[in-house]
Amino acid sequence: MAKTQGHGNPDWSRDEVILALDLYLSCGGTIPSGSDPRVKHLSKILRGLVIHPASSRVGSFRNPDGVSFKLQNIKQVASGKGLANVSRIDREVWAAYGDKPGEVKQIATAILAVASLNSLSDDKAEIEDVFPEGGVLTAVHHRRERSPKLRKALLSKRAKTGRVCCDACGWIPLNGDERLALAAFEAHHLLPLAKAGESKTKLDDVALLCANCHRLVHRWISVTGEWLNAYKIKSLIVNSANINKAGSVAVGVGDRFHESGY
Repeated sequence: MAKTQGHGNPDWSRDEVILALDLYLSCGGTIPSGSDPRVKHLSKILRGLVIHPASSRVGSFRNPDGVSFKLQNIKQVASGKGLANVSRIDREVWAAYGDKPGEVKQIATAILAVASLNSLSDDKAEIEDVFPEGGVLTAVHHRRERSPKLRKALLSKRAKTGRVCCDACGWIPLNGDERLALAAFEAHHLLPLAKAGESKTKLDDVALLCANCHRLVHRWISVTGEWLNAYKIKSLIVNSANINKAGSVAVGVGDRFHESGY
């Protein structure tokens, strides 16, 4: 059996396992060896990504044999007939996407479209809640949401309609100084990056949330794997408030909640 000599290399990230799953699902259950052109191609891609810093790699990092072994790991999770030393991420990725080849292909394509950006390493280091699509797309999601241009356009649109409030809890700024009153609002993308694509963000695909609700929504996506539309975001926040009515922050949220047009 081929040896990967992979000791000392970083563990496979969620992004890398998704790319390997994409190849696995295209192979029809037959695992190609390290000499297969498809495996060599994926190995070259993985070695060229900036997901792991160069200082954390040894020479055998994601070599073809290692990629082939990872496909065997995925096969073990899928059928119980591959290599047994599977990881938690292998199991999580299979549970989330093993029966969704189209979605896997969509996510893999999106990862490859942005993963070569050198600045992603810094973005990923700041992320606490990683979305199901992996750290690469989560980093880009965060970067887009932090865009001053997007936030300004969203606030401007809401100001024209007279509905400048949190789409989730209904919070309305109390401070009359606009420079301070609007500081708590953040933009939140309602679609995963793989589905939204690389085109310019549409304001109709963005919710306006207060910082607290935004953090809770990101945690929900990370923990449950469920992307929330605007209606579900409202339901999540209001239900959480009702459960915690004894808390001083939660009291009155239901009274302040109202339709914001989303």
